[in-house]
Amino acid sequence: MSTIFTKIVNGEIPCYKVAEDENFLAFLDVNPNAKGHTLCIPKKEINKIFDIEDDLYLGLMAFSKKVAIALEKTVACKRVGMAVIGLEVPHAHVHLIPLNEMDEMRFQDKVKLEKEAFERLAAAIAANL
Repeated sequence: MSTIFTKIVNGEIPCYKVAEDENFLAFLDVNPNAKGHTLCIPKKEINKIFDIEDDLYLGLMAFSKKVAIALEKTVACKRVGMAVIGLEVPHAHVHLIPLNEMDEMRFQDKVKLEKEAFERLAAAIAANL
């Protein structure tokens, strides 16, 4: 059975797309730790990040770096943090989270955004790529 991320890749579930290429997709997390919280995923469904073949893994890191730089240009923050946890969805993914304080990496407090705010934010980040 396909993961929710594979369904997003296949267009079965909508997302707030930030960036995409042949192998990777970046989109806003709909339950964000902070404004701009973005997920970067390989389009190929692979459960664990360290199960990704080396070339694809390095590609995911390079793709995530580009997105993080655009994110930092878009959302006021001290830096963009990166986390790989992978327990919530069995599809390898990287969390990019604009940080002003450490608590924003704890996955406990969430921020709420309206649909229009997500749409504007995704477009603004994409424009900074």
